[in-house]
Amino acid sequence: MTNSARFDRGHTDDLMTYLAASPSPYHAVANAAERLEKAGFRQVAEVDAWDGESGGKYVLRGGAIVAWYVPEGANATTPYRIVGAHTDSPNLRVKPIPDTGARGWRQIAVEIYGGTLLNTWLDRDLGLSGRVTLADGSHRLVHVDRALLRVPQLAVHLDRSVNSEGLKLDKQRHMTPIWGLGEVAEGDLISFVAEETGVPAGDIKGWDLMVHSIEPPAYLGRDRELVAGPRMDNLLSVHAGTAALTAAAAAGSALSSIPVLAAFDHEENGSQSDTGADGPLLGTVLERSVFARGGSYEDRARAFAGTLCLSSDTGHAVHPNYGERHDPGHHPMPNGGPILKVNVNQRYATDGSGRAVFSAACERAGVPWQSFVSNNSMPCGTTIGPITAARHGISTVDIGVAILSMHSARELCGAEDPYLLANALTAFLEG
Repeated sequence: MTNSARFDRGHTDDLMTYLAASPSPYHAVANAAERLEKAGFRQVAEVDAWDGESGGKYVLRGGAIVAWYVPEGANATTPYRIVGAHTDSPNLRVKPIPDTGARGWRQIAVEIYGGTLLNTWLDRDLGLSGRVTLADGSHRLVHVDRALLRVPQLAVHLDRSVNSEGLKLDKQRHMTPIWGLGEVAEGDLISFVAEETGVPAGDIKGWDLMVHSIEPPAYLGRDRELVAGPRMDNLLSVHAGTAALTAAAAAGSALSSIPVLAAFDHEENGSQSDTGADGPLLGTVLERSVFARGGSYEDRARAFAGTLCLSSDTGHAVHPNYGERHDPGHHPMPNGGPILKVNVNQRYATDGSGRAVFSAACERAGVPWQSFVSNNSMPCGTTIGPITAARHGISTVDIGVAILSMHSARELCGAEDPYLLANALTAFLEG
């Protein structure tokens, strides 16, 4: 490893701060936008006319953000270099009629979001986060970061077979959090949220709320070489992408392409929404940027033809207790650098050309990298990579950081890997 990629614990410290401050996709994009603003980027509204001026800009839509930097001298056919990621994580989300309960307990009705590991939400101190929509159409962020909720597990005395036959959880009956004692009263939760956010309860007309573990991220291990924390899948990549974009923007006119960060919502349930990778958001933003610089549809096609995307999402580190679940020839390790993800059935979009692009970026950054492929006997997950490639005709490469406990309420990565990923992404965006 060269000196350019020597581990900087400050980057990982900052990641941990970002994770703790971003309990929902709405917080994740707000915090990314704040960092971009400090680097000189400015927000543009989708309902306004866009100019073709150089500099950094970004669009916010719900739990998604698309940001880009147009260098001096860029024209309508200048290609893009895109880092793609997603802001959502599997969790428990509040239902439209939230107030419920049984047998003298007050509870909150939740729906399971994404492919979460249900047992990891048991017996944790949980907060409440997300956003509320007010009567005038505006939004307020909600972040109750204290012990408010809990999903209690059944005592072993009442389920003697749990350790021999395994825990069996019914999503409807067993995952409802408690938050107090007494009679259920309609409107209790939203009244509480209104008080916490400082708005009249009658002004709240809609909500997108979810629970989160209030345990903060922490270094782990004898030598603090690991990091445990929530929502690494995939805020680790959003954080690295934001850092890489601001670093690339600092290169200014030296850039030969337009660096982009596209962080989408709803990846964990298929990406089919107006803020998901399978929606029109990215394509619309890139096209409007071309047209704002005086380009035509022909120019747009030429710009897209030269565009590259790194889809950055977490992948599986080899598990010491379940080695047989991994491919015997591919064992990614924490602190071994980012992983190149390959699946010939197009669950990942990487091909040989993509491998060359990624390896070149890592070489320029002095960053080691690893290969990941699934065991042939195990189903392979997927990412926004194939969606981006198919929807926009953009050459896409799937990469990420190897972690343990993916989709748990608390995941685990190497302490060095977030910094190594950010360095590789910066080298890629700088072209």
